[in-house]
Amino acid sequence: MTFEDYEASEEAFQVSAMQYLRYCYPDVLAFHVPNGGKRSAREGAKFKRQGVLAGVPDILIIKQKGSFSGFAIELKVKGGRLSPSQKERLQQFEAEGFKTLVTYSLDEFIIEIENYFLIP
Repeated sequence: MTFEDYEASEEAFQVSAMQYLRYCYPDVLAFHVPNGGKRSAREGAKFKRQGVLAGVPDILIIKQKGSFSGFAIELKVKGGRLSPSQKERLQQFEAEGFKTLVTYSLDEFIIEIENYFLIP
């Protein structure tokens, strides 16, 4: 994998984002919900029965700040677009009091995380 491939990889973006969160906010409950990826029809049906829900954001932070219940973040790489189910889930999280974000860069992710944790 070249550096350009790594930069354009949503997986690499996810790893970097979580490393940042774990390093800077080790006591905060933040996690990734692994909904994406290629699966066989059989495996997809199994996960659906287990409760996997299409469109759940990539990172969920369960930490109330100000009027927000938590923070739901969808990571996208250059050229990436939200699916209809991702748009719907982000709207649902927002309706439940979560701050939501769709971000295309680690720099923006870090700025938004810092701003979130500055909320009293």
